[in-house]
Amino acid sequence: MNRLPPWFKQGLPNGLYQERLNLFKDLTLNTVCQSAHCPNMGFCFKQGRATFLILGDICTRNCRFCAVKKGNPQALNLKEPSNLAKTIQRLNLNYVAITSVTRDDLNDGGASQFVRCVREISYLNASKKIELLIPDFQGKRDSLGMVIGSKPDVICHNLETVFRLYAKVRPKANYALSLKILSQIKQMDKSIFTKSGIMLGLGEREVEVIDLMQDLRQVNCDILTIGQYLAPSKNHLPVERFLLPEEFDKFKGLGLSLGFKCVQSAPLVRSSYMAQETFRECLI
Repeated sequence: MNRLPPWFKQGLPNGLYQERLNLFKDLTLNTVCQSAHCPNMGFCFKQGRATFLILGDICTRNCRFCAVKKGNPQALNLKEPSNLAKTIQRLNLNYVAITSVTRDDLNDGGASQFVRCVREISYLNASKKIELLIPDFQGKRDSLGMVIGSKPDVICHNLETVFRLYAKVRPKANYALSLKILSQIKQMDKSIFTKSGIMLGLGEREVEVIDLMQDLRQVNCDILTIGQYLAPSKNHLPVERFLLPEEFDKFKGLGLSLGFKCVQSAPLVRSSYMAQETFRECLI
């Protein structure tokens, strides 16, 4: 499973790619594009896009699919929210996607840092649309409420894989808790679009994927992203199977028939890939 199918072929990055890398480095900002070894990084950087990673670049969880560094995180960077807002203004981004590492070491799980980032961005330009991809905050309702209260346009929380594979793929996560979080977002603020993403190719069965989609619709999840899992290294879970593009098309059709407002399903799709276009599709 080491050789990628031909549909993963990407064009070479242009000069903007290195320019973006230098900018993020100068302002000590992290992107999940870099930390998670996203295959779309060159494409998105050429488009002037990026998904920002806050709360540092070290995660306290041990998910076996993820390339983000794991261990003991450093103290919060208090300049991170203002640096992020300035960078977004400099890049002239109209749609902002922000995610984070999981910080189980913090009492609020990092929720207050999400809020500060949203406020700093809105202060510079209130018309910008903001999408947050959040961790589970260990199920702390107050932390989730803080983030919801900051009024982002979209809140994403990924299930990542089917229920049966959680112990293998996400040992410190909880499938039922993740569904509960998506449900609580809608209970607290129905105006916020909810979103979740999964990876295929980890050994899941088609019926399990359909069950997962039905579970998401039960909690009124609006948007679903489905992409192919790619192993970041030999130390991570191996790819069990590369799905054909037609199989992703089939899942997209099934998802739309179940009532999702938008389904992005293709081998190279990731949680925040083409996020602005997905948001516009939901509005339509």
